[in-house]
Amino acid sequence: MRRIATKHLIEWKNSKARKPLILKGARQTGKTWILKEFGKKHFTNYHYFDFERNISRFIPVFESDLNPHNIIKNLTTLTNKKINIEDDLLIFDEIQNIPRALTALKYFHEEIPEFAVCAAGSLLGIILTDESFPVGKVQFLGLKPLNFEEFLINYNNDLLYEAYLEAWKNKKITQAIHLKLNDLLLQYLITGGMPEIVNTYLRDKDFDTDVFNMVRKRQNDLVNSFQNDFSKHSGKNNAMHISTTYQNIPLQLARNIDGSVKRFRFKDVIKRKKGYAQLQGPIEWLVNAELIIKTHICNRAQIPLKAFCKENIFKLYINDIGLLGTLLDLPPSAVLFDHYGFNKGFFMENFVAQELKSVAQTQLYGWAHRNSEIEFLTIKGNHIIPVEVKSGLRTKAKSLQQYIIKYNPLQALVLSKKNFSNKNRKKINIPLYFAGKICI
Repeated sequence: MRRIATKHLIEWKNSKARKPLILKGARQTGKTWILKEFGKKHFTNYHYFDFERNISRFIPVFESDLNPHNIIKNLTTLTNKKINIEDDLLIFDEIQNIPRALTALKYFHEEIPEFAVCAAGSLLGIILTDESFPVGKVQFLGLKPLNFEEFLINYNNDLLYEAYLEAWKNKKITQAIHLKLNDLLLQYLITGGMPEIVNTYLRDKDFDTDVFNMVRKRQNDLVNSFQNDFSKHSGKNNAMHISTTYQNIPLQLARNIDGSVKRFRFKDVIKRKKGYAQLQGPIEWLVNAELIIKTHICNRAQIPLKAFCKENIFKLYINDIGLLGTLLDLPPSAVLFDHYGFNKGFFMENFVAQELKSVAQTQLYGWAHRNSEIEFLTIKGNHIIPVEVKSGLRTKAKSLQQYIIKYNPLQALVLSKKNFSNKNRKKINIPLYFAGKICI
């Protein structure tokens, strides 16, 4: 499976200022697989150590001494495999399970900077460690679920992908290719971007008529497995609150019948907990675990956007569009044939949030003023670009018109199922399947 993140890993490998790299991301986003593939294709050898399955075996390696040369010697003895610090890649998987291994990255950087060392782990587990964190001694790279472009890359139609890239470059696409990409977008809205799920679908789609139901079954298994993580890092009572909050987010999204998704409401999420202060813990846990996406809502569209947001006013989305459909028990056929009611705007908005988060390294923002609301704001240079999301072909946007009158932006974008259009010059329509491209 081809991932865009591989390009960033290669850049890291070739950097003269390279530090040990921590690949972070939600569970099942493919961190282990991509590091192994990277080691296999770009190094003489790679050495993989799993700190979850073999934790008792490796804890003693880091207990007495964090000297990197001694660590390498001990690992060599345990595996009976020579480690070459000049040509090989060292991979520590689930590094949060051995906090002293995380601390050891500092000494790998200071004493053996030429050695390529990667670690994979849960950001939440890394944050909660009691050990000294190697501040300034490591680099981070985030791995999200596959976005639509990655789905297309792996669809085994190179000519279609080339047409996709050419269309974005020229901001022009033939209607035939546009309709084909819209069709693939519907498929992606069912599968989402979890690598195992996407792989299942792409492998079986041509000969298994029940493939979408198999996808849903795998997605349900994945959602159920998250419960183990809730308990593992937070305790039984907190896990119940985290689970309840997680399950409530899709329900709040689906209740938005007209217009864009509304701010997250705290009342009735957890019994006897009514305000932000009481739900902040479960929400931030889910954000840090990268299972949900938070978009702050600004009351003024000025840089810095963060200065015009309130801590307790935000929207919440699920990190993967396929999992959103699963959590809502939305039949795959309803999505595939675009027959899931008049309130499907929330679904496309969640998709766009996921696409933006897959390429943006910063916080997502939206804007609201009185009865007007813009789903997302992106920044290009010193300019704020409003982004309106429309689920169908009707693209009249009263809120966007109000925003344009108030702020006179350099450009305004409407994401919809329509083809490219810029008759207005300032207001440009962009097909939804290019959502991940608009802030690059």
